[in-house]
Amino acid sequence: MMRLTPRPYVSPHQLLLVPVLSVLLSIILGGLIFAALGYNALDALYQFFVAPLSRPDQIGNLFVKACPLIIIGTGLVFCYRANIWNIGAEGQLIFGALGAGWVALYLPESWHFMMLPLMILGGMIAGASLAAVPAFLKTRFQTNEILVSLMLTYVAGLVIDWLVRGPWRDPMSFGFPLTPYYPDAALIGKLSLPVVGKLGQLHWGILIALCVSGLGWFILSRTLAGFKVRVAGDAPRAARFAGFSPNIVTFSVLLVSGALAGLAGMVEVSANMGQLQPQISFGYGFTAIIVAFLARLNPAAVILAALIVALSELGGDSAQIAMGIPKVVTGVFKGILLFMLLAGETITRYELSFDLRMTGGKMSRGDADV
Repeated sequence: MMRLTPRPYVSPHQLLLVPVLSVLLSIILGGLIFAALGYNALDALYQFFVAPLSRPDQIGNLFVKACPLIIIGTGLVFCYRANIWNIGAEGQLIFGALGAGWVALYLPESWHFMMLPLMILGGMIAGASLAAVPAFLKTRFQTNEILVSLMLTYVAGLVIDWLVRGPWRDPMSFGFPLTPYYPDAALIGKLSLPVVGKLGQLHWGILIALCVSGLGWFILSRTLAGFKVRVAGDAPRAARFAGFSPNIVTFSVLLVSGALAGLAGMVEVSANMGQLQPQISFGYGFTAIIVAFLARLNPAAVILAALIVALSELGGDSAQIAMGIPKVVTGVFKGILLFMLLAGETITRYELSFDLRMTGGKMSRGDADV
């Protein structure tokens, strides 16, 4: 059987070298795939890795693409460090957009100066409320939070579809499922500084994302609450012996994760759309799972991991537009890149071994399979 054993020590050189080798191997495999399909491999790789960074405005767009991934990924790090598996961040993002959208559409116009703070609060409360469902069922009935949180994603999608086609639909949308546009006070993009808003689609949500990542790192690594989360995930028995309530930890990390996913939904709609529609996310909640693990469950590293994933997304779009490469081919290359990075991380942290010892046709006592 194949076994993964944690390495007792990982040198700094390995931490730096393995990701570089993973990227190089991805480039070689991707080049071979592009060449085999009749495309110029060098041009395709240029579109993937260089074109999205070739102009200042495109760099701004890279940060915009990474913004929701940073916010959601930071929240997921809290869950996964506690060994709680929230797979429903996509639905929590949608609920966050709904909570913020209700504020934007129905708050009295005289309260415009409180619009954005209340939208942030509404989005975080709505996202946390959806995450509270698997948290309650997990702590009360020991249900599987993976299934519950995932199924609620489809519920959230149906709820927003019903609202934008029914009660919240704009009478002037000519029958399209769209809400009225948000007022200017509800748009993050309307807040400007000399730099923000002049580099592509760069907006204030980027600053929010960076602050969330920094605050997440501080809480997880420098506070008692973060210590409880880490101990609960790494040594559950030690956490119980120390008096840390597993139910409180479960509730806390799921509420934090849901609130941050809701915040990402608020930022995404307020900054880039300005109204609600059936599809407000491009799978950010699911992609952020990859970001969290690519960041080695470190909130500070989530920024770099999100930028890498965003670069692969923008590079795929650039290759499709410039060279006519089908979306399925660019998707394969993105998958190879992410697989190599995650595989490299696994090899860095664990030793791979094969144990073929058998006793009476069965594995010997104490063996563990992966």
